[in-house]
Amino acid sequence: MVLVPPDSRKPVFRFAPSPNGRLHLGHALSALSNEALAQQFDGRLLLRIEDIDLTRCRPEFVDGILEDLAWLGIAFEPEVRRQSRRFDDYARALASLQARGLIYPCFCSRQEIRAAVTAREAETGQPWPRDPDGAALYPGSCRALASQEAEQRIAAGEAHVLRLDMARAIAAAGAELGYMAFEPGGSRHDVAVAAERWGDVVLARKDVPTSYHLSVVVDDALQGVTHVVRGRDLEAATDIHVVLQRLLGLPTPLYHFHRLLLDDEGRKLAKSRQSESLAVLRESGMTAAAVRQELGFA
Repeated sequence: MVLVPPDSRKPVFRFAPSPNGRLHLGHALSALSNEALAQQFDGRLLLRIEDIDLTRCRPEFVDGILEDLAWLGIAFEPEVRRQSRRFDDYARALASLQARGLIYPCFCSRQEIRAAVTAREAETGQPWPRDPDGAALYPGSCRALASQEAEQRIAAGEAHVLRLDMARAIAAAGAELGYMAFEPGGSRHDVAVAAERWGDVVLARKDVPTSYHLSVVVDDALQGVTHVVRGRDLEAATDIHVVLQRLLGLPTPLYHFHRLLLDDEGRKLAKSRQSESLAVLRESGMTAAAVRQELGFA
């Protein structure tokens, strides 16, 4: 990878939506937060399209993102990074981790993992550990699989994913893992990470040869991003990103986590729940100025 050397005089911010649906007010909050902080710190503002999932991400949604952001009046630098055109960058990072014995193939289906977790809970009488998103930690069924057997199963075309051996990764990354968080007022504070709470996360699948965790870390480094501004729902995932940054020899940006917008049931806005899109709001007569005012960016 050829890293963009950071320019200390110009902080770099980025907004990175996925084109698997239309943007909603939660996305507008994130985009406007990045715009406001980039202006406050006299920084650059980049747009990245995170379209690694070629099944769910569609061209019309990319067009919709560009339309919505133009309507909001947010000015990004001209070049837009498309992850779907950068798979070679992620493959090189993955190969680096593989060469160090930090990832392994896992042939377990979701059903098999659920069954293994249920069996462990029945055996111990205790609930199985969950990650910060509430999913059961992978029980490590394939972690000690002999390399010869794994290679034979891969050669036979058996479906599998590549997992990060988190315990080995943390040991290889070294002590005092953490990052620095910043606030709009300029204050900063150190944050220690606890990546072990995520277990052996998936870094690549057969149908998607990378993951959000791997691609976002590589992209931020390649684009010279110095300040990552995103929702609080991704705060815990930063633990994984710091580990990967250390393992890959990449810089760790400063991080800020903005508030989340919630629906009437107290759930964060989401495409999967059909949260009202910016396009629908626009069609109903709402103006970009009204959106900015509602979100506190008048």
